[in-house]
Amino acid sequence: MPDDQWSWDLPQRAQSSYDPAEPVAEGSARPRRAAHIDAGDDFSRTVLLTIAGALVPGLGLIAAGRRRVGTAVLSVFVLLVVGLAVGAIADRHSLLAAAVNPRFLTLLAIGLVVLALCWVAVVVGTHLSLGGGPLRRPQRAGASLLVALLSFAVAAPMAVAARYSVDQAGLVSTVFHGQGNSNSATRPTAQPTNHRDPWKNTDRVNILLLGGDAGADRTGTRTDTVMVASIDPQTGDTTLISLPRNTGKMPFPEDSALHQYYPEGFTDGDGNNAEYFLNAMYDNVPNNVPHDVLGKTDNLGADALKLSVGEATGLKIDYYVLINLNGFRQLVDALGGITVNINTYVAIGGSTDEHIPPKSYLKPGPDQHLDGAKALWFARGRYGADDFQRMDRQRCVVNAIIDQANPGNVLTRYEAIARAGKQIVKTDVPQEALPAFVDLSMRAKSGNVRSLVFKHGQNGFSSPDPDFDLMRQRVAKALHETHDEPKKSDSPSDKGSGGNGSGGNGSGSNGSGDNSSASSEPSSGGESESPSASQSSSDTEPSSNPGDTGSASAGASSSAQSGSESTKDACAWQPDVAASAQPPR
Repeated sequence: MPDDQWSWDLPQRAQSSYDPAEPVAEGSARPRRAAHIDAGDDFSRTVLLTIAGALVPGLGLIAAGRRRVGTAVLSVFVLLVVGLAVGAIADRHSLLAAAVNPRFLTLLAIGLVVLALCWVAVVVGTHLSLGGGPLRRPQRAGASLLVALLSFAVAAPMAVAARYSVDQAGLVSTVFHGQGNSNSATRPTAQPTNHRDPWKNTDRVNILLLGGDAGADRTGTRTDTVMVASIDPQTGDTTLISLPRNTGKMPFPEDSALHQYYPEGFTDGDGNNAEYFLNAMYDNVPNNVPHDVLGKTDNLGADALKLSVGEATGLKIDYYVLINLNGFRQLVDALGGITVNINTYVAIGGSTDEHIPPKSYLKPGPDQHLDGAKALWFARGRYGADDFQRMDRQRCVVNAIIDQANPGNVLTRYEAIARAGKQIVKTDVPQEALPAFVDLSMRAKSGNVRSLVFKHGQNGFSSPDPDFDLMRQRVAKALHETHDEPKKSDSPSDKGSGGNGSGGNGSGSNGSGDNSSASSEPSSGGESESPSASQSSSDTEPSSNPGDTGSASAGASSSAQSGSESTKDACAWQPDVAASAQPPR
C-alpha cells in the first residue's frame, strides 16, 4: 500500500527505539530484535482494541484514528442502550405491549438482522483500521480467528433474538386475535388500559380453563377438565376451582338467551345421561340452539360454558383458555418436563370398562420429573381411580406448569414452547389485553395458589343434582380466605402445613433428569384411553383401594371448614400415604 494512502485516517504508530543513525556493530541482531518487539506490541494492541471495539462499538475505531466514524457508531450504541434502559424503567407497559405486537415483532426481527450485520461490519472494520503492521503467519491466523469469533459472538445472540421475535409474532397472531378481528358474546368489552397498573380497578380476573380431548379417535371435543382460575390482581393470589366433568343440570343466567332453551339447566331430566354432563356442553349446546343465540361469537360452546360455570360458581367469567390435551404432551416436553410428588400408583393405559389392566404404572415417589407422555397419564390416568382423584392430580399439574414456566426456562426453550402453543391453545383473550396479562402472570407467579374441588358426596355436593346456592357460598368463602400462609416453596417435596393432601399428588419445579418411577414405558399399542371409557360409570364411584385416593382426613376436614386448601399442601409428598399405596387391579 503506498505510504500516503489513507494517511489522514491512519493511527500514529509507536516509534521504534531503534535509531538508524546510531552506529551498530557489524553482525548485531539489535535491529531485528527491535523490529520483533515492535511488531509484538502492535499485535497485542490490535487484539485488545479489536475486542474493546466489539464490546463497545466505536471505541476501537476512535483508537485507530477514525474519530468521526467511531464517534458516530459509539453515539448510536449509547443511545440504544440508554433508550432500552429508560424504557424498561419508566414505561414497562410499552415494552410489554411491543413484545406482544405481531407487526412490531416482525419489524424487530428485521432490525435485529440489520443490527447484527452492522455490528459485524464494525468489528471487521475496527480490526482493519488498527492494522498492526507486518504480521507473521501465526499472528495473521490468530487475528483472523479472533475476528471470526467476535463476529459470531455478536451476531449469534441477534440471530436467536430475531428468531424468537418471529416465533412470538407467529404465536400471537395464531392464538390471539384483536377485538376487531374476533367475536365473543361474553368477554369484557373494555380492556385494561392503565399503563402503570392495568388492573388497578379490578377486584378479580376469572379465567375458565378447559382441557379438551379432541382427537382422530373422538367425535367433537369433550371438556373433561373444567377449572376456574380466579386471580386477585393486587396480590397475585390464585384460587383454582375444579368442577367434575359429570356435573349435571348446569344452569344459565336468567337474563341469558340460553336460559330460555334450558330453564331447568342443561338436562333432559335424566341425571345419568352423559350427553347432558358438563363435559358435553361445549359440543352439544351449539348443536341444539341457533348459532347466533347469544349474538356474534366465534365459539358458542366456550361462551355457553363461561355463562354456565359463572352462574354455578357465582363468578363473572372474563375469558377462557382451551387446551387440547392431545397436544399437552408437546407443551410439557417444550418446558423440559414437570416435577411432581406422586403419592399413589397412577396407571398408564388400561380400561376399566373393558377390564383391561394397565401394563405399567407411575410409582409413588417425591420430586418425580415427568416428560410430556408421563405427565399426560399423571393428569388423565383413570384406571382404578375416579374423576375426583384425577381432578386432584390435574390441579397439581397446573401448579407444576406454573412453577416450570420460569423466565429463564421459557427463554431458553421459547421456540419449542411457541410451536406447541400454536397447536393446542384456543382463547378469547384479545391481543389488546396481552400486555396486561403478561403483567398479571408475573403477579400470579409470586402469589399463593389455593384450591377448591367439588367432589361428589362431600360437603353437600352431588354431581347429578348440585346445590348451586351451596356451591356459590363455598366459592365466595374460598375467595375470602386469608392469604397469610407462606409463599410457595420451590421444592415440590416440601410437606404442607398440616400434612393434608386431598389429591396426594404434588408439583414443583427445577427437577433434573427424568427420575419418574414408572415400572415400564407405555407401549404405542393397547394402552391408549378408550373413547368409551370417557363416560365410564366407574369414574364417578369412589375407589375401594385406599392407595388410590392419596387423601388424608385432615385435607377433607380443612376443605369442609375453610372452603379451599393450599395447593402446596394438597400436592405435598406424603410418605405415609405412599407407603400404604397399592397398584390398582
